[in-house]
Amino acid sequence: MPADDATVGRCVGRAEALKQLISLDERAPRYTSYPTALDFSDAVGEPEYRQWLQTLPTDEPVSLYAHVPFCQTLCWYCGCNTRAVRNPEIISKYVSLLVREIEMVGRSLPGRLSSGALHLGGGTPNMLGEADLDVLFSALRRTFAIHDGADISVEIDPAVLTEDWVRAAARHGLSRASLGVQDLSPAVQAAVNRIEPFEVIQRAAGWLRRAGVRSLNFDLMYGLPLQGVAEVQATLDQILTLRPERLALFGYAHVPWARAHQRLIDETQLAGAEDRLEQSEAAAERLKAEGYVRIGLDHYAVPEDTLAVALAEHRLHRNFQGYTTDPHTTLLAFGVSAIGRLPQGYVQNFVAETEWRAAVAADRLPVRKGLALTDEDRLRAEVIETLMCDLAVDAGVICRRRGRPEDHLDSALATLAPLVDAGVARVRDRRVEITPVGRPFLRTVAKAFDARSQPGGGFSKAI
Repeated sequence: MPADDATVGRCVGRAEALKQLISLDERAPRYTSYPTALDFSDAVGEPEYRQWLQTLPTDEPVSLYAHVPFCQTLCWYCGCNTRAVRNPEIISKYVSLLVREIEMVGRSLPGRLSSGALHLGGGTPNMLGEADLDVLFSALRRTFAIHDGADISVEIDPAVLTEDWVRAAARHGLSRASLGVQDLSPAVQAAVNRIEPFEVIQRAAGWLRRAGVRSLNFDLMYGLPLQGVAEVQATLDQILTLRPERLALFGYAHVPWARAHQRLIDETQLAGAEDRLEQSEAAAERLKAEGYVRIGLDHYAVPEDTLAVALAEHRLHRNFQGYTTDPHTTLLAFGVSAIGRLPQGYVQNFVAETEWRAAVAADRLPVRKGLALTDEDRLRAEVIETLMCDLAVDAGVICRRRGRPEDHLDSALATLAPLVDAGVARVRDRRVEITPVGRPFLRTVAKAFDARSQPGGGFSKAI
């Protein structure tokens, strides 16, 4: 039966609204920090870092991060600083230098600081041998007083995980594991060079559960080559049988100018912005129906998970690991390309592994660049982080609390007019709120408060 005029009108209206939203899809940072790493420079180096370390308060716990830049096989979608390695001796030598860096940082501190959070990222941290794991944790515990019950987390590639490795990590207090899944369709996996059947994920989850790891996170992706809504939904059908406490659903960031191996992906197989938005929202609806709480831009958690509780209590944070409950002001980071955050600013180690190894071998803190924070940076960072976490922010209140006039950010608020007109955000009395339809454009809204970001900036698009 032919559609009536009202039905046709609604369809046309939805199509036009979608077209307007897609027109807003621009490149924007992910805002895991502000300012972003693209703003770092060699104005901050080893001398500044050493001075910053010496002035850290001894009564405040810190967060720790160690980067493992190795994988068994390089996935073509990957945006991380990593490389394929099969020789375990290369990895063991890296760990030895990692220990030296940890000890150098320890000698620069005003005392033995405590830590309530430790994260191993990569790459693939479970490429470390069990002996390497023992050496690394021993060095960290010698240098820092790691709290009983600290949040100790690790990123895992299930394909190279063993039960013995899980047991070894559990002995060191592993409490949370993040498993890279992305998509379970064989065609999609072949298109991105990551072959990993569901049975491998299931086996890894079982080992971790039996070892007492209390929280599992699965990383999924949308917008991969040959991926559509059907593939995203089929992946969720399988993953949800394992009932992970958390899920992250990231949009594939195609940046071949920054990651040369992404040139191996056939760009003609990538979805457009409209299809990517459809994949993302279909997954969001499914996870909501399964009882998961949607958190910020791309995270989900069961209601009783600490991440969902922190969201409800406005204690959610965002850092280089994404959304987190980690409240620590200071993050000390070790390894190739690792980024640390201190009260005074950010530091980043050498990105090139050869340069990092040479610096550590010469007993130099391997800092390549960084950024000293200004009061203006801190103000805008609070506005952006609050918006990214709570989907709302009162810019006037934050300005007033930080000693600025309430209208200090009015020029930034004015730039939101096109997003307000499109129904992405609401602005009233300097309070910005993201609408339900506007959540995928959260990064674009946050960018209005970014005084440093350049147009384009080399970032991926918001959708």
